[in-house]
Amino acid sequence: MPINLVLILLLISILTKKLKPKISFYSLLSATGLLFLSAFPPVANWLTYPLEHQYESFSYASKPVDYIIILGCGHTSDASLPATSELWSCSLERLVEGIRIYRQNPNAYMITSGYGGDTVSNAEKVKQAAMLLGVPERKIITENFPQDTEEEAELIAPRIKGKTAVLVTNAYHMPRAVTFFKQQGVEVIPAPASHTTNSDTKREKHWGYFMPSARSLNKTTRSWYERLGQLWQWLKS
Repeated sequence: MPINLVLILLLISILTKKLKPKISFYSLLSATGLLFLSAFPPVANWLTYPLEHQYESFSYASKPVDYIIILGCGHTSDASLPATSELWSCSLERLVEGIRIYRQNPNAYMITSGYGGDTVSNAEKVKQAAMLLGVPERKIITENFPQDTEEEAELIAPRIKGKTAVLVTNAYHMPRAVTFFKQQGVEVIPAPASHTTNSDTKREKHWGYFMPSARSLNKTTRSWYERLGQLWQWLKS
């Protein structure tokens, strides 16, 4: 991850400051440059756009949808809050897209998944939030045990084989998620959610667009994580 490399370079710079001043200087310079580029919006968008736009947004299916799969992300349990407020933004974004598709396909079943490392699984918490937003409990199936996307695909694939299933996850995560399901021998209809980039390159950019930001650093980090994940997928296959 970019921030990890920055920290390693800074540590090298500190440790070599007296004995190897030239190495120390170049390590510091590299750390500064890497941090700047990682937080620079044009670079972050350039890295993120191909991931987010590999698949088009879901509009309709050529045949009735049987299942809507909402991959897990995360939540923070707090009994004083409604389930919708306990979900992390990634989970809430996926749920909103899933409910949009459910409204178009009211006969479909919604599958929520994910362990979440909490006393309540992420699958259960997303189910609670979906019910608050009007989805009947009988239409929701939970997979409470998967701890990552690969395990989600392994557990859900047997249920959806031969069925029409829509897969919902964040747009940047969709390419890797689709591959996991293909490795299990099932085809899913991608429904990417929460895009952060667009193709409008002709629009004049405000000066603020070129200012490094934490948001861009986060986008770059996610892009690197996904690409490393894709590399690991390829090595394992």
